[in-house]
Amino acid sequence: MVKVRDDHPLLHDGSLDVDRWMECTQQSQDVNDPETLRRALLAAKELSDEAIANRTYWSIDSVQMGIEMAQILLDLRLDTDSIVAAVLYRAVREGRMPLTRVAKDFGEPVAKLIEGVLRMAAISAIQNDASKDETVLGQREAQVENMRKMLVAMIDDVRVALIKLAERTSAIRAVKDAPDDKRRKVADEVFNIYAPLAHRLGIGHLKWELEDLSFRYLQPESYKKIARLLDEKRLTRQSYIENVVQRMRDELLLAGIKCDVYGRAKHIYSIWRKMSRKNLDFSQIYDIRAVRILVPEIKDCYATLGIIHSLWRHIPHEFDDYIANPKENGYRSLHTAVIGPEGKILEVQIRTHQMHEDAELGVCAHWLYKGTDLNAKDQGYEQKIAWLRQVLEWHEELGDLPELIGELRTDISPDRIYIFTPDGHVVDLPPKATPIDFAYRVHTEVGNKCRGAKVNGRIVPLTYLLQTGEQVEILTNPNAHPSRDWLYPEAGYIHSSRARAKVAHWFKLQAKDQNIDEGRQLVLRELDRLDLADQPLHDIAEKMNVKSVDDMFAAVGAGDLRTGQIVHAVLQQADNNSQRMDQQELPLLRKPESSDKQASADDIFIEGVGNLMTNLANCCQPVPGDDIRGYVTLGRGVNVHRSDCENLMHLEITEPQRVLQVTWGSRPTQNYPVDMTIQAYDRTGLLRDVSSLLANEKVNVLAVNTRTNTGENTAAMQLTVEVESLEGLSRLMNKIVQLPNVISARRVRGGHE
Repeated sequence: MVKVRDDHPLLHDGSLDVDRWMECTQQSQDVNDPETLRRALLAAKELSDEAIANRTYWSIDSVQMGIEMAQILLDLRLDTDSIVAAVLYRAVREGRMPLTRVAKDFGEPVAKLIEGVLRMAAISAIQNDASKDETVLGQREAQVENMRKMLVAMIDDVRVALIKLAERTSAIRAVKDAPDDKRRKVADEVFNIYAPLAHRLGIGHLKWELEDLSFRYLQPESYKKIARLLDEKRLTRQSYIENVVQRMRDELLLAGIKCDVYGRAKHIYSIWRKMSRKNLDFSQIYDIRAVRILVPEIKDCYATLGIIHSLWRHIPHEFDDYIANPKENGYRSLHTAVIGPEGKILEVQIRTHQMHEDAELGVCAHWLYKGTDLNAKDQGYEQKIAWLRQVLEWHEELGDLPELIGELRTDISPDRIYIFTPDGHVVDLPPKATPIDFAYRVHTEVGNKCRGAKVNGRIVPLTYLLQTGEQVEILTNPNAHPSRDWLYPEAGYIHSSRARAKVAHWFKLQAKDQNIDEGRQLVLRELDRLDLADQPLHDIAEKMNVKSVDDMFAAVGAGDLRTGQIVHAVLQQADNNSQRMDQQELPLLRKPESSDKQASADDIFIEGVGNLMTNLANCCQPVPGDDIRGYVTLGRGVNVHRSDCENLMHLEITEPQRVLQVTWGSRPTQNYPVDMTIQAYDRTGLLRDVSSLLANEKVNVLAVNTRTNTGENTAAMQLTVEVESLEGLSRLMNKIVQLPNVISARRVRGGHE
């Protein structure tokens, strides 16, 4: 039979008297659904009774744990769903009650809370594995994923963190009779993880308790020494504080200030920490004598401070105004230290009743769930932002754990961003995610119907890079549909593979004829822009594992193939065609005896001629990715041409013995000049916008010439720019055509040599 603590109402057999406990609880706290809580207690008790007979090892009793957790959460004024989740948590964790039954019997919200708390158990697994010498890579990756899920669950609902905090508080209270290794394990976890979390939440009384209890088991000798010293002078200190409190109360009432004044217990861990940090003896720790004063309003705080300083001389540099400058967790109070009666130093805290409630309840004081709509916009967003900041800052503090935690911190924090929906829920996305990624993460149809986005109430482009903590609203239209441009990485619309797959699937469902037409336009436009439009495509389709050119176009239109894949295959085909033409039409070309390739200083490999000086021909301006050939000049080394250069074709006929096979090196380290043209409708600031884009992309402009046609209100810009490859040129042109009024951007051939 389950035994519970003596201070809980018991039946004759030592088990919990549920009805009496419920009666006592309702007398002291408001429970808005007592019947559901009673059913949860009875269910947990029944399941625990079934399992207790087979237990041969030390363990925290499930019912006692549930009652302890429930009482902590009741003191924090949480709602019934949270209390019920706390009561059932151990039964679910120990496998005696599935989450499906929780959802069926007690509601989906309760099941979601328990699931979130279970995810937080990833922290314990991480710390346990961190103490081992080796961690299997797969386990580490699983831990990272669990940690990410845990953070999302916590950020999305603060109650998850509060229930877990109550669970760990109950656990460390109960380990007094556990084996020593069990006590140290629980204490180490509580001290490093959950005491900092309580601090971040601003729940002062739980923070102090967790620190003191974990310190008791981690450093028992130091704990006992300070506890003994405190106990030895307890009566003297108590009498001194009572006299000081009465004096303060009389002076404040005389000044017309209503107040509550009482002595404040100093916690053992904080005394030890101050002794260690400042290298002080116990007798030198003045704030073991501490008083707290509660007043109605802020103005009363400063008036009280003046009275205290008039009674006793204050100590310089020992005054902190946390009302004007609150702590990161929202804590507000005035702290001062004075030389009190008998020349003894006294610490004094002054705050309003509301500030005291905030300090005791922390985030709970601002996040009341009773009778509220958890999705209500008017109370959620600002608090969610503050809570998000607290969680992520607490997560940063986990770096104090062993090395594995440090690795996880590196992996997780930059690995995800946390974005709020308009109703305050959290969506986690990869870094550099865009509004389209967010839309598809929310729902496929939201992504398919997306036509725009607002971030923090401001319209942004669909290529906007989202940042943690932003609130995103997707603007939809029933007639909207995905754009094929979304599928191309160069355009920057989508970062996540999930969103890209959903867009590709949408296009796959469309009519094949439409896919063929749109795919043909995309491929031919890209080949034309890169001056590769004269290459045949029949063999390319075979390389792409499709039956025909139309099927290849359809695959591009559906998003199964990217234009970059087609361009790469076209370049390979052009290279092969050039080699076959050499063998058939240039029989006098002397083939090298060895296939060894020598690298020149500018990373161009030349077959069979050693380290000759190389120059890139100005007529065709080859760049890495182009199929190229070499021409041996008289005294100027080798000129490198594109294989389709008209000048090179002429030289192959007139001087074939000087034409060489050359290929690009594997380590291009320089930029190459390329001519390109931009067609646009003329407007003020067009050249400025193009120049700004080129500057932002760190593209060097060698020449620029702009002509306008006033009759047609158009402008043509001829530019020579330096790029590192064809892929870089393609990305640049994609960004240029996104500028307002730009019609097209394409590469053009150079002049004659």
